[in-house]
Amino acid sequence: MRAMEEILRDAQALFDFLSHTQTPLEPAELVLAMGSQDLGVADVAAQAFFQRSARWLVCSGGFGKDTAALFHRPEGVLYAERCQALGVPAECILVEDRAANSGENFQFSKALLERRGIAPRTGVIACKPYMVRRALATGAMQWPEVRWGAVCVQTGLDGYLAQGNELDTVLNLMVGDLQRLRVYAGRFQAAVEVPDEIWAAFQRLAGDGYDRYVIREI
Repeated sequence: MRAMEEILRDAQALFDFLSHTQTPLEPAELVLAMGSQDLGVADVAAQAFFQRSARWLVCSGGFGKDTAALFHRPEGVLYAERCQALGVPAECILVEDRAANSGENFQFSKALLERRGIAPRTGVIACKPYMVRRALATGAMQWPEVRWGAVCVQTGLDGYLAQGNELDTVLNLMVGDLQRLRVYAGRFQAAVEVPDEIWAAFQRLAGDGYDRYVIREI
């Protein structure tokens, strides 16, 4: 195992790359909150609902790889309760409680809206900071009819960890997400160029043992 200073340097590189976005603040018909272990995403989604003058807020998530042993109720249900507590009207909230991965967040949410005759053209994704690139790439592939933007809590890695997010959990999830940018490109999500130095940081972190969600057979 390398020194923690070296590990944190690579972790910072992954965090900065994965969370980078230049989404402008503009109106959107739909906010899609992507479920995860980070319940703070619900706060981001509620804020985006009001800031973007949205009509609908879909809280999507069942039990994923990182929440099956953590929550007793689906991510989408927990998110919806928080969004309603923050003032989002109940009639504007739709709950999708089956998605177990990012692709299903979009697939199942799209089907949910289609059954209600709702066909948005603009949407904003609320997600964890280090999910931004993957979320936009997944939305582009899985729901291309919508012009997507993304929002997340505006913080660096240190600030994110200070909010109570565990370093081990964040490192394992970031390493898995970074790998999926390459592995899933053109299959489940649009291609995203991963610079060599970022891929090298991924490989070092995986070698350090932060490989819980690394895909073994590609």
